[in-house]
Amino acid sequence: MKRLLVLSTAILMNCTAIPSQRASDMPGNAELLVSESQGGTDEAGFTIIKNEKEFRNAIKGSFGLIGLKKEPSVNYPDFPRNKKVVMYHMGTFRSGSHRITSIKNASVKNNVLYVEVPAERSGGMEIQVLSNPWFIFAVPSDYQFTSVELKYSK
Repeated sequence: MKRLLVLSTAILMNCTAIPSQRASDMPGNAELLVSESQGGTDEAGFTIIKNEKEFRNAIKGSFGLIGLKKEPSVNYPDFPRNKKVVMYHMGTFRSGSHRITSIKNASVKNNVLYVEVPAERSGGMEIQVLSNPWFIFAVPSDYQFTSVELKYSK
């Protein structure tokens, strides 16, 4: 009986030592909201967008709409509630074809938010113009990070 109790305790300890996976750690936890191949900054970096007003201003500024009396029709996505919204500038590229089309996954490790995006094929004929791509995405609000890093995957 004593041996059975020890074995049961060992099994119980092993089961509790397995970290539980939260829904925010599962794939599909990041949502791409806006993506453009032009209008970003020369240097890669990110900004956390805190509210609807900042969100609208970020999108307006990227389309060159600031200061217009009558705003043209722009199809704005909804500002996500209960999520952290991030604007990421990818820096400067020597071709005009860079643009994020989807986000596969996002995870945080050691205060770095890793955003997994599909690798774009390069080569062949491309538009040869400097581009400054950027995108806005949302992740779970409990993600705590001090930097953002893109991971390209096939």
